[in-house]
Amino acid sequence: MGKRWRPWAILLFVGFGLIGWAASRQLGREPLVYDDEQKGLKKQIIIYFSHVVAENTPKGLAAQKFAELVEQKTNGRVKVEVFPNGSLYSDGEELDALLRGDVQMIAPSFSKVTELIPEWQVLDLPFLFRDDEHVRCVLTGKVGVELLQMLEAKGIKGLAFWSNGFKQMMGTNRPLIEPDDFRGLRFRIMPSEVIEKQFRLLGGEPVAVSFDRVYQELEQHKFDGQENTISNIYSKGFYKFQPYITISDHGYLGYVVMMNQSFWDHLPKDIQRSIEEAMAEATHWNWQQSTEQNEQELRQLERRGGVHLYMLSEMDKKKWKQTFTPLYEEFTRQFGSKLLNEVKQSCE
Repeated sequence: MGKRWRPWAILLFVGFGLIGWAASRQLGREPLVYDDEQKGLKKQIIIYFSHVVAENTPKGLAAQKFAELVEQKTNGRVKVEVFPNGSLYSDGEELDALLRGDVQMIAPSFSKVTELIPEWQVLDLPFLFRDDEHVRCVLTGKVGVELLQMLEAKGIKGLAFWSNGFKQMMGTNRPLIEPDDFRGLRFRIMPSEVIEKQFRLLGGEPVAVSFDRVYQELEQHKFDGQENTISNIYSKGFYKFQPYITISDHGYLGYVVMMNQSFWDHLPKDIQRSIEEAMAEATHWNWQQSTEQNEQELRQLERRGGVHLYMLSEMDKKKWKQTFTPLYEEFTRQFGSKLLNEVKQSCE
């Protein structure tokens, strides 16, 4: 007589089988376009939206907001499945995954796009933006349209710009106020030629590390400082390892929401319109949420013991700007002054 399987054993067997199937799908990097549920529904379109930050950050919240709006506006014909925290792809992998069609949507930082379109380096120049309103004028106006159009030649549909706010400086053992305070220190950076040169001009040693690895490397004391937004600093707990935070507003961390162009072109026109409407609403919500969240979490950090906050004075900013002058000169030599001047003059 054969061995009789108990119900709990059958459930375990099936469960492990499903886990193994899911793991093999991800490891094999099969295109994530349709699933068995979609075949059954026939008319439902599944969009996989991959990003690398936490769900409770401005980008993470906006991605979820967008997914909800799309489902509402299409009456369930389109379902956006959001994968946060680099659960599908790291920030070093997601752009290639989008171009291959393995995922349909991503929202990388500006810095990642510079690998495809070097002119986008303008957005990483330190002290380029005066304030939040200036950023909004640039990215939702004529300049923003020009930047999104540059993506078309690369097989990418640019949908919108999202905000995470201004970047601040963080140090492990001491505050970073004067340019000389950076000398000899090791800094985590996003992969970006401009950001790398920024820290070299300050006398630091920049090390490119993907966002999903930052916390782990902080635990291992791999670097002495970094730049990041308050919402990332707070949501990821980076302040536990680098408690000296300088409110410098020297750079801006924004994202471009993009879709695989071929996938977009094959969507019905009414679905495209619904997605664009949902994106417009989610984007408006994101810009408000980003400002409010960074302000609220800055107040949380002010009340947290062991965290040391420093406001960079106008005199200190002047010294930093003088140090960064070569970056502007180099950008102008490479790309001319037209785009740079358009950014500077927006909203004046």
